[in-house]
Amino acid sequence: MLDTHQKNIATFIHLSTFSRFIFPLGNFIAPIILWIANKEKSEFVDAHGKQAINFQLSVLLYTIILGTISVPFFIFKIFHGLDFIDFNGFNNFHISIDRPSPLLYIGGGLGVIAVVGFIIELVLIVRASLKARDGEYFQYPLTINFIK
Repeated sequence: MLDTHQKNIATFIHLSTFSRFIFPLGNFIAPIILWIANKEKSEFVDAHGKQAINFQLSVLLYTIILGTISVPFFIFKIFHGLDFIDFNGFNNFHISIDRPSPLLYIGGGLGVIAVVGFIIELVLIVRASLKARDGEYFQYPLTINFIK
């Protein structure tokens, strides 16, 4: 039987991933500390801790892949348009804006995918926290099980 303490710890493991907004790598450090300190006490906490950490590792992997794909599009656009700003002293300064490159559209589209992914990540973390609070197990979608 699950007690309130176990449910609270599992909930805080999921919510501790928001600590990345306070200190770097908080989305890994805080849940790992809570999980390691409490995994022997409860199978429920152990399962939620593994899910939260696996989800954060999966999100990191997906972010690296998306960044690796999208960054070259922006770099090619920057090096292609080096004459974007023509500065010849204070008397003759102008900015020429031509038609945007298709590379910029592709890179921007990948950026939109990243923002949508971030919003989905936040929603899933809140949803997992609510399931843990209610004493239910939660399986994050598209999560690679690094920790079994």
